[in-house]
Amino acid sequence: MKIKKAVFPVAGFGTRFLPATKSTPKEMLPVVDKPLIQYAVEEAAEIGVKEFIFITHHAKSSIDQHFKKNESLFNMLINQGKEDLANSIKDIGGTDAKFISIDQGDPKGLGHAIGCAEDSIDDDEYFAVILADDLIFNKGNNVLKQMKEAAIKTNKQVLALEKVNQEDISKFGVVSTTSTNERISYLDDIVEKPDAHKAPSNLAVVGRYIFNKSIFNFIDEHNAGKNNEIQITDAIQKDIDNFIGYEFEGERFDCGSKVGYLKANVFLGLENEELREELQIYLRGIKNL
Repeated sequence: MKIKKAVFPVAGFGTRFLPATKSTPKEMLPVVDKPLIQYAVEEAAEIGVKEFIFITHHAKSSIDQHFKKNESLFNMLINQGKEDLANSIKDIGGTDAKFISIDQGDPKGLGHAIGCAEDSIDDDEYFAVILADDLIFNKGNNVLKQMKEAAIKTNKQVLALEKVNQEDISKFGVVSTTSTNERISYLDDIVEKPDAHKAPSNLAVVGRYIFNKSIFNFIDEHNAGKNNEIQITDAIQKDIDNFIGYEFEGERFDCGSKVGYLKANVFLGLENEELREELQIYLRGIKNL
């Protein structure tokens, strides 16, 4: 199975991060030294993705600009002897990377955003969907690699799953399972943002999906679901027999929340060899925590 395309829904306005996101898209907020969207693009590139499809808004041109070549900046850094920095901005996503932007218009929900990519997906191919808000770190196989292996093993479309505490479960799509084999769960239902006492399990769908083009047959753009939005959960539910859930290995940070974003910066700062020692000294020295 080859997955050559990935879809990134990035049309939201990031209101929880105002005023920072008044002119800067949330996906361009940096975690240590890279914007959130670049972590997502690099994750997709690791499984062979060559075409990166941004479902965006016309006010978010800085995302497009970030992935365009900047020869003058590259040459300036080379001339200054800053080769490492020059290489950090060269060929983001790979030498053959192709970036496409599709204007969603009015954000009408995740299902609507994914549906905007239909004309870019071929009939016989699988594709990934990545929500850049969910930054997932793993020193081994990244989450998409794990999900791709599960898709190959089962010949099914795949949802990334994570066990979530009851007090948070109503923020997610939640699956009902018939059986589990290691990290793979076989599904019989999925519910969008259920009340905690009605949730069918503690397994929530988080921001990674592997679909094939059949998903577009089930996205109903004329009938809104929960919160009056076109929910991708509703489309999945209609074809649930063709999906599995995969409980991935890795540390997820909800960078759509301020606390999650701060945790991601601390965690990845400690993973950075240049920053680790000084940051550890600072954190150990904080009193009255």
